[in-house]
Amino acid sequence: MGKLNDLSAAGTAVWLDFVDRKFLEAGGLETLVKEDSLTGVTSNPSIFEKAMGHGDAYDATLAAFDKENPGAATIDRYEHLAIQDIKAAAETLKPVYDRLAGKDGYVSLEVSPYIADDTDATIAEADKLWHAVDRENLMIKIPGTLAGGPAISATIAKGINVNVTLLFALDAYVRVAEAYAAGLEERVRQGQPIDRIASVASFFVSRIDAVIDKEIDRRVAENDPEAETLKGLRGKVAIANAKMAYQWFLDFEKSDRWQALAAKGAQPQRLLWASTGVKDKAYPDTLYVDTLIGRDTVNTMPPATMDAFRERGTVAETLTADVEDARRVLAEAERLGLDLNGVTDTLVEQGVASFAKAFDDLLGSIAAKQPATA
Repeated sequence: MGKLNDLSAAGTAVWLDFVDRKFLEAGGLETLVKEDSLTGVTSNPSIFEKAMGHGDAYDATLAAFDKENPGAATIDRYEHLAIQDIKAAAETLKPVYDRLAGKDGYVSLEVSPYIADDTDATIAEADKLWHAVDRENLMIKIPGTLAGGPAISATIAKGINVNVTLLFALDAYVRVAEAYAAGLEERVRQGQPIDRIASVASFFVSRIDAVIDKEIDRRVAENDPEAETLKGLRGKVAIANAKMAYQWFLDFEKSDRWQALAAKGAQPQRLLWASTGVKDKAYPDTLYVDTLIGRDTVNTMPPATMDAFRERGTVAETLTADVEDARRVLAEAERLGLDLNGVTDTLVEQGVASFAKAFDDLLGSIAAKQPATA
């Protein structure tokens, strides 16, 4: 038993933030499931762009698809490749899903970033991808934008598992947690079961510190009168923000609204810590795993972070530790004008734009792989 196994035993599920055809075919995912208690996989347009946009791992599959579907649109060619990878990952994780009675063992596939602000289009695409993959241990990723909230409720009400992505702010998380509950309540009204519906709320971490720390460093360099206090907040704001989200989760769990759903078998919408790779090399490379451990959570890690935690991670109940200090950090950040709310609003916009750019690049690379002509 290693540290990743210990992390899972402590209540934080280990997921991999990576999908790649060669990795899947070589049995890499299966090895992580067997040796490191891995129970899930996440993907996004940036991950698929790195996998499909470089090298020739997908060329044979694409050529076969093109032969059977002459003149197919680029988006259809991409979806064919992505769905194959997601199905393969789902099959590898199916024994985990069965063993845990649907409480884990999921792989996530994201709706197009182009429709992040279109509720109806998001609902329609979530339904299309769900049926195209046709695996009960699939989660459809929907961004936690204002338009995403009602899309989450409607998708959950249809019995489709949802991974809510691009969450940075507490108020946005509260909105999507309530949207999840609303979707479950609608299923109850329809007389449908809710015990096999799963959702996670992907709360992004390191990107917040990357922005806040840059502002701190700028003000310190300019000899801000509060320089020493500012320096003391470096690398702490994102973790404090995440801890407050977890406190809200614990409180909501006790509410009459949630208890009524839990009595009917509802699964909690676990907080998933995303963007857990360290951006500042001055910090320990396991920082955003070590500090965010607690029951009913998930940490989705890129391979490098997973390797680092396996070697030198520390397992302890950290999410519920030093909560008052987390409140102090956020209060100081507000007093000093670090504008966490403005930062998180900007990060959502940048996240959607970044995924759209990756999707542009991905579709461009696939379009460049034109089918051979006779």
